Amino acid sequence: MPLSRPIHVLFLCTHNSARSILAEAILNHIGQGRFQGYSAGSSPRENQQPNPLGLQVLQHAGISTDGLRSKNWDEFALPDAPQMDLIITVCDNAAGEVCPFWPGRPATAHWSYPDPSAGPGSDAEKAEAFRQTLHAIRRRLELLVNLPAVKLDAMVLQNTANELAQS
Repeated sequence: MPLSRPIHVLFLCTHNSARSILAEAILNHIGQGRFQGYSAGSSPRENQQPNPLGLQVLQHAGISTDGLRSKNWDEFALPDAPQMDLIITVCDNAAGEVCPFWPGRPATAHWSYPDPSAGPGSDAEKAEAFRQTLHAIRRRLELLVNLPAVKLDAMVLQNTANELAQS
């Protein structure tokens, strides 16, 4: 049975500048029209922008960066926001925070990835960390987008997303 609309997935992190941005862009690239990715942060800094190394790695992988921007998660709790089906935290800090009320009671999961922009290292080392993070996120998202429709039913989505966290 075809879905009436794409499955809306919101990726959350603290600043919405690296991992969540990567996940949004990757899902929109590989989602086959069955998925629509979004990203947001619990506390993006003032004038926060996506990490330039993350954008560079996405572009090098042939993934569009058009329209990517850092957003506060409050945007997605507004009445006119798209209703989410699945919310995935991609950093440990955001996973432990008190989230806003999400309309529609979406499924939730935590997929932990280290912050590729954190710590010391040359730009080349950080770019490699971004590439590794991109590939790790992409592997898990490819499993998600290739699931049969029965695994994406609202009642099953919660368990499916949590099982993928173990992949």
